[in-house]
Amino acid sequence: MKKLISAPYILWMAVFIIVPLLMVAYFAFTTDTGEFTLDNLAAVSQYSNIFIRSIWLAAISTVICLIIAYPLAIILARTDKSYQSTILMIVMLPMWMNFLLRTYAWMTLLGNNGLINGFLGLIGIAPQKLLNTQGAIVLGMVYNYLPYMILPLYTVIEKIDNSVIEAAQDLGCNSARTMLKVILPLSMPGIMSGITMVFVPAISTFIISRMLGGGSNLLIGDLIEMQFLGNSYNPNLGAAISLVLMVIILLIMTILNQFDDDEDRVLM
Repeated sequence: MKKLISAPYILWMAVFIIVPLLMVAYFAFTTDTGEFTLDNLAAVSQYSNIFIRSIWLAAISTVICLIIAYPLAIILARTDKSYQSTILMIVMLPMWMNFLLRTYAWMTLLGNNGLINGFLGLIGIAPQKLLNTQGAIVLGMVYNYLPYMILPLYTVIEKIDNSVIEAAQDLGCNSARTMLKVILPLSMPGIMSGITMVFVPAISTFIISRMLGGGSNLLIGDLIEMQFLGNSYNPNLGAAISLVLMVIILLIMTILNQFDDDEDRVLM
């Protein structure tokens, strides 16, 4: 009976996860005529600067999201239950709008004649180049992916029993030590989930970098898209880049999970 119930999920995983991964691996190790080759993987090394830039900007965006989301999640978790649903709706509200439209809105705000430069002009500051910069890309990532950091953090922190916090305070912990020794370790699963949910789409994004970076700050997502849809059509190289990206993400997530496991051992 259990096998029958799980059959649709296994079929779904096979069709939409395993088969696409096998296709990516096949194209990465073959030529356009279907012959085995390692040239595609060797060619990926020439784009190492793009990989480094993508990892760096994704890491910065993830850290900023964590810094912003953590106190917000604590405040939300400690807010009266009657207001939590309203605040959650406000957090989720931007996600109800199309991703492309949200990014277009930031193009308007950051432009030379945009609202932000208009305000800077009113206070006597000359218009700044805000658009087509790496800062604009980071801003777009933080804005679009911040809810993905807030929600897992809120879910975990909201489940922390107040009696645990009160016990720490009764044993002499001040607010800072309670945060570092109790709340932070207990919220580590939410932190790991939030980092994963923000870092993975951030490192592979291409719409944000294209629209807010002006095409001069290529990321891995832009590079992969160019191989499949651009003038330099080369799906085998695009598959090789995708395969390397998956390996990098798996390695980074494995390292982060080691920190989570170490924290669990300390708590035990």
